Amino acid sequence: MSFYRALASTIIFEELGIPVINSYEVIFGCEDKLYTSAKLEASRIPIPRTAIAMSKEAALKAAEELGYPLVVKPIYGSWGRMICRALDQESLEEILELRENMQSPHFKIHYLQEYVEKPGRDIRAYYIWGDVPVAIYRVSSRWKTNTALGGRAVKADLTPEQVELVKRAGEVMGGGVLGVDLVEKGDQNLVLELNGIPQYKNVVRVTGYDLSRKIIESTIQYYKR
Repeated sequence: MSFYRALASTIIFEELGIPVINSYEVIFGCEDKLYTSAKLEASRIPIPRTAIAMSKEAALKAAEELGYPLVVKPIYGSWGRMICRALDQESLEEILELRENMQSPHFKIHYLQEYVEKPGRDIRAYYIWGDVPVAIYRVSSRWKTNTALGGRAVKADLTPEQVELVKRAGEVMGGGVLGVDLVEKGDQNLVLELNGIPQYKNVVRVTGYDLSRKIIESTIQYYKR
């Protein structure tokens, strides 16, 4: 289900008193990368170094502190779309010029993040009502590892530290069922973002784990408490 359909449906269900898995606030909050980063940072959950700029000039100044290369992301979006890598000031200026002339006003809020040199993969883990039952690596020779962009899903066995980080991030965002993206930076794990409407067909395909059953059973247990 798309973000806007999920958001609209959840608002209707909640106002009718019908229980939902992820609330309107959780879905909307996870969609907003700025909000997510602010919540995680306030809870001392490690994330890549990030800056928010409201103008082209401020973005260029922030980039000097972050250093190149860096990543420019839309605050709303998924599947790796509209995410750009600036290798130097000239390429950043070109990216910012394009964003400043886009019609959607949220593109004029510039979300800049340090570029993390991945080990050829990142991690998508699943937070299910406080549990972390399954995860995958998204493997790619490209810097964007999203499976929607050709990344290959491989079963991942998380370390206890990674499991704890996923749990903390899920609790901070208040979700029942979330996709939590991690990136490995040397021996450190960082949270990239959270997804309030996580897809998981590739997870089931490569792990054989019945995630649908886990979601249903855990949700029933949660509402029976």
